[in-house]
Amino acid sequence: MEATTSIVLPDFLPYLLAIFGLLILWQYYQLRVMKGRILAIDIFDRSGIRMYLYAVTDDLQACEVCRSAHGTVFPPSEVMKSQFSPIKGICESPTPCIGFLVGLYGAWPEANRIVERLRLSRKREPIQLDQDELREMILGPWERSISANTDRFAIHVLEAVLGDCTNPSPAMEKYRDTLEYAKEVRHMPLIVPAYFRLVELLTRQGQTAEALHFIEQFEKRYKGKTSGPYAPTETQLGLMKTKKSHLKNAARSTEPAPTT
Repeated sequence: MEATTSIVLPDFLPYLLAIFGLLILWQYYQLRVMKGRILAIDIFDRSGIRMYLYAVTDDLQACEVCRSAHGTVFPPSEVMKSQFSPIKGICESPTPCIGFLVGLYGAWPEANRIVERLRLSRKREPIQLDQDELREMILGPWERSISANTDRFAIHVLEAVLGDCTNPSPAMEKYRDTLEYAKEVRHMPLIVPAYFRLVELLTRQGQTAEALHFIEQFEKRYKGKTSGPYAPTETQLGLMKTKKSHLKNAARSTEPAPTT
């Protein structure tokens, strides 16, 4: 009579196999990163925004206080404070300067380096980027990064902000898209400044009718909404009303006189 033998596997073997599988997966990921197929990302950071960037419109009329804040990068924890302001002091312009506070994940190399600088800064204080660093980040290969879909909207806004004086037509198109397609919470802070900048550029281009259209759209959108984190202030509502009055007066003055 033959004796049967059975093989008893150790209890910890499944755990070893799982670890081995993860190591293989990680090595495969690293190889694809090195070959440029995908770009590295901090897989342990599950937040939608890792940094906020403040950018002031490409306008020589911007005051010194606001210009000095251009290119400042803030950690999300700073922006979430109740008394947060992207500028140090009070805007000195009679007509408030237009600035955009843009949230980014930033998974491509140029942006990720800035995220790391922010993390390593003393007490995670804001850091300042010069214009070259800012352009290098925005022109980096963000479309090949894992965060492309997350950051696409914000990058388009930054592209508009940095070139809207020198190249207004594509910038205005991006501002129009901002107003039409901004749906997520992260996009809400961009809407009011996009209205103001678009109206300003349309006015400079002599497109009075379209400028008035967006002012009326702004008034309809925020009718009765003077509170909340993303609503315009009373000052902003008043400024838009004044712009509307000036544009209507200018349109009437250019109308041809009736023939007799």
